[in-house]
Amino acid sequence: MVYRQIDIKVGQPAGCRFLVGLNRDHCSLLNAADDTRKHAGMTISSMTGYARAEGAQDGICWFWEVRSVNSRGLDIRCRVPSGHDAFDAAARDAISKAFTRGAVSLNLQIERGSQQVDLKINETALEQLLALQRDLGERIDSAPLRLDALLNLRGIAEAIEKKEDPATADARQQAILLDLSKALEQLAGNRREEGARLLNILYDQLRKIGRLTEAAAETAETQPAHLRERLAKQVAELMEARIGVSEDRLTQEAALLALKADVREEIERLRSHVVAATALLDTGGVVGRKLDFLCQEFNREVNTICSKASNIALTRIGLDLKATIEQFREQVQNVE
Repeated sequence: MVYRQIDIKVGQPAGCRFLVGLNRDHCSLLNAADDTRKHAGMTISSMTGYARAEGAQDGICWFWEVRSVNSRGLDIRCRVPSGHDAFDAAARDAISKAFTRGAVSLNLQIERGSQQVDLKINETALEQLLALQRDLGERIDSAPLRLDALLNLRGIAEAIEKKEDPATADARQQAILLDLSKALEQLAGNRREEGARLLNILYDQLRKIGRLTEAAAETAETQPAHLRERLAKQVAELMEARIGVSEDRLTQEAALLALKADVREEIERLRSHVVAATALLDTGGVVGRKLDFLCQEFNREVNTICSKASNIALTRIGLDLKATIEQFREQVQNVE
């Protein structure tokens, strides 16, 4: 049986050329690239999905059910009927080729019609049971055994599969494996559809992060003025208290405060992370782990900005950034 490998390899859209520069127009550039991106066919895949495939041949029916949920890696769990272990190995191999992340649970059920089995009475077990009844009947008053009760006892009536032509069995096995391939293709399609919906959400959240980053940059430009105002007030208080402070000392303190409040590097790194995350979404494919790493970098820069903020406005923007980044991270957890 040859299994089809489901690859999601896509090229980079022309719109990505807008995302090279790191500047305050980043948000508008993202919007300018939207139209190009919509027609580029780029997509990502979610890790959640469900699929079912079934078939029948010569009175034998089978059903494949496969579910997929989030996972850090690829976790495969298969359940196949007893005596059909070959399907377990084939299923694991096919899943490994089709997906790279997700907890995939697969279940195979095979139902045989009554014409596919023969009932055989276990004469030895039946004779032992009847002998036991006769022995106990002399000591215990009991009703005679009924036929339906006897047949329902385990080990008395055995279902034996009819022997079939090897070519017929092999053809059915190939048909079951073909339906396995159909189920996995359907699951991959469902994951891509969910991924397409996630893609729009992630783009929206990145644009919001970009807008908040630029708002933080604009607000940060006013920090030196606030610092000068605060320092002047403190100097006035010192002068009133007649505490002698040299001009050089005041200059050093002002420079130190300005250095501690400088968030330009953090702003530039946030812009860079927005560009990197957007490029990953544009490229598509298996990008979940990389996006998760970028979420950590986003949080690191925003935490630093909040710790350096010297005015309420920048602190509020930092908190909005943290909330948006957390929403972005939650969605990223669904990306393959």
